[in-house]
Amino acid sequence: MTDALSIARDLLRCPSVTPDDAGALGVLETILNAAGFEVHRVTFGEPGTADIDNLYARIGNRPPHITFAGHTDVVPPGDESAWSHGAFSGDVKDGFLYGRGAVDMKGGIACSVAAVLDYLAAHDGRPKGSISFLITGDEEDISVNGTIKLLQWAAVRGEKFDHCVLGEPSNVEVLGDCIKIGRRGSLHGMLYVDGIQGHVAYPHRAANPVPDISRLIVALGDEPLDHGSAQFQASNLEFTSVDVGNKAGNVIPGQARAKFNIRFNDLHTQATLRQLVEQRLERACGNRIRARIVWEPSNSNVFVTKPGPFTDLAVAAIEEVTGRKPELSTSGGTSDARFISSYCPVIEFGLVGQTMHQVDERTPVADLEKLTRIYRGVLDRYFG
Repeated sequence: MTDALSIARDLLRCPSVTPDDAGALGVLETILNAAGFEVHRVTFGEPGTADIDNLYARIGNRPPHITFAGHTDVVPPGDESAWSHGAFSGDVKDGFLYGRGAVDMKGGIACSVAAVLDYLAAHDGRPKGSISFLITGDEEDISVNGTIKLLQWAAVRGEKFDHCVLGEPSNVEVLGDCIKIGRRGSLHGMLYVDGIQGHVAYPHRAANPVPDISRLIVALGDEPLDHGSAQFQASNLEFTSVDVGNKAGNVIPGQARAKFNIRFNDLHTQATLRQLVEQRLERACGNRIRARIVWEPSNSNVFVTKPGPFTDLAVAAIEEVTGRKPELSTSGGTSDARFISSYCPVIEFGLVGQTMHQVDERTPVADLEKLTRIYRGVLDRYFG
């Protein structure tokens, strides 16, 4: 069966918790091979990480070239006894499809495949250009052996993409309310403040870093990093943990540390952002506090697909099916679109994300049917 519901159920029945594929890519490989795609299964790995299986499939050999991207890996189901239907059952009940990945994002992949097959059936099995699928297996983890390497592999082969639709669950409340056209970047750091350990009864012999790190947290977090830009909300720095590693109640600790994350917009690069924060830290420390920041490596840069003909045709396809004109949004966390944006303009549009990563993750079957029609409308307009 090549309708979206059948494809989604077959995918959901594969317990593909990162990094295990559990047969999910094989489901897609079989369908796409039968439709005339040239299909490649490519495995990537590097020391200290799990090997990841990926899939690239293409039909057509001329421009324009649109690719549908996604991931078949899912987060763990948690306590499976808490699910009203099996986490990997693919059960349909009262008009809803249940299973881990129904929303994020096996359902979206199933809709894109069903839409492409429907389009090909109406055009003698050949597109008026090229259609491909970029499917990875490690988006829900550290994302080092999936999309980023698959794109590099494709580039070496001479593959060139004109546009991409990533089927992440972009909608907030109802299907058709939101297209993601960009994402803020993400940068992690650890603030260290050094003191002198000592007995609490003799504070003059010690230097307590706890009050100092409290002052620095306020100094770094209170002043806005910016006030937003044309396409993005303001950048924000958020402290997420504070620790001194002290198990004793009568000892002044020798060091305090605080973890933080910055979500930043297109007014910054990683380099300029680090410089800005470190300048603020230097001012706040003065000549007394001894502090430093250790930055974590990041592959999450800011990107945006500017509104234009590609976003216009997506909006038209969505409005035709749902009657809603979607917001062009840059909110939310990171996704594999940050890698794809270096190769071509990319938008994110999939199912409604309300139950993703939750117990009883589910999507209305009606939304699967509508999303398939939307993707088909995108293809008609793209090649029309």
